[in-house]
Amino acid sequence: MSTKVFLNENEIPRQWYNLAADLPTPMQPPLGPDGNPVRPEMLAPVFPMNIIEQEVTTQRWVDIPEEVLDLLYRWRPTPLYRARGLEKALGTPARIYYKNEGVSPAGSHKPNTAVAQAWYNKQFGIKRITTETGAGQWGSALSFACALLGLECKVYMVRISFDQKPFRRLMMETWGGKCVASPSRETHAGREILAKHPESPGSLGIAISEAIEEAVSDKTGQTRYSLGSVLNHVLLHQTIIGLEAKKQLEKFGEKKVDVVIGCAGGGSNFAGLAFPFVADKIAGAKMDVIACEPASCPKMSRGQFAYDFGDVAGTTPLLPMHTLGHTFVPPPIHAGGLRYHGMAPLVSQAIVEGLIQPRAIHQIECYKSALLFAKTEGFISAPETSHAIAATIQEANKAREEGKEKVIIFNWSGHGLMDLLGYDKFFRGELEDYELPEHLMQESLAAIRDLPKPKVCRTGKW
Repeated sequence: MSTKVFLNENEIPRQWYNLAADLPTPMQPPLGPDGNPVRPEMLAPVFPMNIIEQEVTTQRWVDIPEEVLDLLYRWRPTPLYRARGLEKALGTPARIYYKNEGVSPAGSHKPNTAVAQAWYNKQFGIKRITTETGAGQWGSALSFACALLGLECKVYMVRISFDQKPFRRLMMETWGGKCVASPSRETHAGREILAKHPESPGSLGIAISEAIEEAVSDKTGQTRYSLGSVLNHVLLHQTIIGLEAKKQLEKFGEKKVDVVIGCAGGGSNFAGLAFPFVADKIAGAKMDVIACEPASCPKMSRGQFAYDFGDVAGTTPLLPMHTLGHTFVPPPIHAGGLRYHGMAPLVSQAIVEGLIQPRAIHQIECYKSALLFAKTEGFISAPETSHAIAATIQEANKAREEGKEKVIIFNWSGHGLMDLLGYDKFFRGELEDYELPEHLMQESLAAIRDLPKPKVCRTGKW
């Protein structure tokens, strides 16, 4: 009757898992402005070469440096919980498990890659890192990581989140990070947006443009950019979550998993839990792997699989991904970390292959689910994480209706203690569901109409 399972520090995974090695239909390459595949050296002004090597590797396993493990030990391994209270409330025969990534100093899964990226940058001689953040979890995590390693950190925070979540900014500043609202007047990209839209709520695409512009403009060569999701190396670093979870499920006595769930904005926490299980699915295991997104930002469930830029200004390579178009400006929902216009290429290709199923959920259902979780399990969830809880409840109810025992695991990707203003608005009835109108989505997708088109490659096995 265990409620939670820990691993000892000597049981922590010592390698990251790379799904790119096992995808039946490989991810198509990023493209440059000329439409040709991007060569690693072309990324050098943005990322240090040791990170670029991880981005392009097709090795199945990548060693975690001992120095990075020493940093991860501060909060890893994280516990896996059996959600007995939630199970009882739902009257479900399903056994529900959740990986608690909210125990990190920053309160989310984000430090798993932040400390790795900061370490690799320092090894390369970088002194300063720029980045963007939506809800502030990534900006907090990178500020924390840079504090540990003695690096400067500059964060462009999406303006609506900057206004909604002041305590995230204060967390960054506590760790020595500098946080500015985006769009800002500190970059050409920001000034251009503000000239056209003075009241712009901002977007992750805009904030990325500003952070990259500042990094590549440093003539000393001592600044690089860091991304908290989407790219292969970020998802690679996060797979420590799923690798730990598999060991912990064994200790719980579970022989197989039926459903794996995570919320997905750019794809990092979802992939972190899911990719080690997707490897089992490729090898023949029967399971559903569900990536949850807001109905207001439905890039996986309604967007196009296309080549698109990762930012508004078009400074990134073209990536093959599910997208709403890089000019998309999302509505100001409280799940700020899920408002990005595109999905990680590795996740996108797994969706195309049929290995992953996307699911869009409205925010009222998510907040109701988070309240039930808080009242049964005790933890107050981030608005992003509540999407995974909502899908878990849906699947647990389905198991009850079918009268089937199932094993469901989801990633509890972060706590919501910095997000209580969203809960306050929910309690006061000020939140409403918003489904992205088709005409607005098509207007945004028009921006990518003339870009190269990826091939839709699938084996048809799933």
